[in-house]
Amino acid sequence: MSPRRLRRFGPPLALGMALLLLWQAATLYLNIQDWLLPSPLQILQAGWQARGVMGPHVWQTIQETVIGFALALLAGLTLGMSIDYSHWLRRALYPLLVLSQTVPVIAIAPLLVIWFGYGILPKVLVVGLVCFFPIVVSTADGLRSADPDQIALLRTMGASRSDVFRLIRLPGALPSVFTGIKVGITYSVVGAIMGEWVGSSRGLGVFMLRATNAFRTDWVFVSIAITAALSVLLFGLVNLVERILLGWYYASRRTEEWAEVS
Repeated sequence: MSPRRLRRFGPPLALGMALLLLWQAATLYLNIQDWLLPSPLQILQAGWQARGVMGPHVWQTIQETVIGFALALLAGLTLGMSIDYSHWLRRALYPLLVLSQTVPVIAIAPLLVIWFGYGILPKVLVVGLVCFFPIVVSTADGLRSADPDQIALLRTMGASRSDVFRLIRLPGALPSVFTGIKVGITYSVVGAIMGEWVGSSRGLGVFMLRATNAFRTDWVFVSIAITAALSVLLFGLVNLVERILLGWYYASRRTEEWAEVS
């Protein structure tokens, strides 16, 4: 590992290992019962033993997460660009979007099950509702943050509205758009699990509920660990795509940082 990566990832890894060691020591020396708080080694062992049982549940949650997030991404980008394009739409829809976030998604999930049954569709819609708002807001606000001087310069050169959007507004909005996407993808797996809690026959949420009812606390922690791992993995994939597509943006930021240091 390079020194730069070590400086970046070393502290959180060290802190995480220290917390796990403290947890392990506490369960041993305080004689905590397994059903109340299993040790990290017991959770790891339980996860290995349950790998065959958990496979279909993990795959079901992954499907719901990916499809739901793709739906939220498509709808969020489309509506965010529409809000930026039309001032009337912005005045009409933006307050409603904010108001929609005051309604708990967990309260809407049972209605989706009543309307669409116990299949994959209600879970996909729950994921979409959880991820939708940050993508819309980041897209709309990112497009509005374009440099007015650059826009005025292009218009004096005879550029059309589509040219301004393609050359100035969209490239300048991409960092903000990816911020909203990363926020949304972080909650996507949790959204799928919330949908499974309301009504499903398979998924990490179902496995978690069954483990809770059976007082298998170790399996509950295994489900939590897999949920966190999937969220981190999806976040890392989005971050990788961002680094590839916005290499010019991060290169300019490094240049500015070096200029400030020198």
